Amino acid sequence: MDKELAQEKNLYVEEVINKARKAMDSIEHYDQKTVDKLCQAVGWAISNETTFTRLARMGVKESGIGDIEGRPAKRFKVHGVLRDCLRQKSVGIVEEIPERGIVKYAKPAGVIVSLVPVTNPVMTPATTAIFAIKAKDAVIFCPHPRALQTIRQTVEVLRQALADQGAPSDLFQCVEKPSFSLTDALMAEADLVMATGGANMVKAAYSSGTPAFGVGPGNATMVVDETADVDVAAHYVKISKMNDNGSGCSADGNVLVSSAIYEEFLEALESEGGYVASDNEKRQLATAMWDEVGRRTIDTVACPASRIAEKAGFNLPRDKQFIIVQQQEIGPEHPFCREKLSPVLAIYKFANFEEALDMVQGIFQVGGRGHSCSIYSHNEEHIHRLALTAPVSRIMVRQPTSLANSGSFTNGMPMTASLGCGFWGNNITNENIHLKHYLNFTWVSRPIPEDRPTEKELFGEFYGSKTY
Repeated sequence: MDKELAQEKNLYVEEVINKARKAMDSIEHYDQKTVDKLCQAVGWAISNETTFTRLARMGVKESGIGDIEGRPAKRFKVHGVLRDCLRQKSVGIVEEIPERGIVKYAKPAGVIVSLVPVTNPVMTPATTAIFAIKAKDAVIFCPHPRALQTIRQTVEVLRQALADQGAPSDLFQCVEKPSFSLTDALMAEADLVMATGGANMVKAAYSSGTPAFGVGPGNATMVVDETADVDVAAHYVKISKMNDNGSGCSADGNVLVSSAIYEEFLEALESEGGYVASDNEKRQLATAMWDEVGRRTIDTVACPASRIAEKAGFNLPRDKQFIIVQQQEIGPEHPFCREKLSPVLAIYKFANFEEALDMVQGIFQVGGRGHSCSIYSHNEEHIHRLALTAPVSRIMVRQPTSLANSGSFTNGMPMTASLGCGFWGNNITNENIHLKHYLNFTWVSRPIPEDRPTEKELFGEFYGSKTY
């Protein structure tokens, strides 16, 4: 029986890979205008308010993760990805550098296996689809089992949009019966893997033998110094913390506040709907949110704060939307400085900015290295020092982290649903994963006038000095 199942799996992998390659072959001749029109068609089909809202809410109901009212707002990310893609070339010559004699040609990456996380069962396939169409790639979506039906329906919408434009629907396929072994087999046969999800998923992608872009775990940390606009900063922290019930890796986890404004900031957070847990409630929360070996409890991930409080054994006032725990200790033995993936926020106090920088380093040693942090400050020297010190790939200045670090309409970050964390987070890139990561590039080099400095110019004061 095991042999028969293995043979069936191999035949299935061969079938879907062949379908994907055949679909790619049939659009090989598409020019830039045709590709862009197809991106618009696919983008509209999946991100119009009616369709995206229906699927987003379906994903919350199916998985039990996320905010059913807030998640539909993620459609703006699809709009941003489409905006970025329409402003870039992806067919033929895409860049020329005359002074270097360089011309770059873009070509498809190939067949992509996309691992779709339970936290973004609609947005991830939608954004991946637009990038892939722009690059003339094909995608095989491997759904997280807890959001299987939502991901299936999302991919079906994408397939129908292709068919309506006369393009092969098999550019997008969805695995019907996902399993670890099937996903491993597909990754091994693909040209590229896009792994958005947990650490085990990313590790499997990197172990597949196929080039892969993965993401690292988050533990977004904010620094609020004495120059911050307290009310604005508190509002932005609340927005980021509450985004989809804190389900994203970019949701605010820790906020470090100058002692000069600490009490004022804490009051502002309370005005925004924050509930300051007592010492006893904090202990109850820790027991509810982490099991005896320190693993996050699934039933408290990305659910309303009131439900987390209820499991912990206390009641949250009806006007409170997120929980604040006052924390000063940092280290792996202190769970509240880890990634929380919920509407629970740890708040710390620092006496001077040097201490704040030390605390940032300490928190990221516990978790989240390479991901993101934010600073609410009008002191450019503080911003500069944080940028020099923090082991992260992106720092948001006076912006809500979870809405800004993956791109927004008010900053210049590339729009994406996948955030590379660099070598800090065991990733191959620390960029926002965007169009260029879905393409191959051919560099054509023509001769230029010789550009060879003299040895004296190269070695400066060491030229002609001691030899060894």
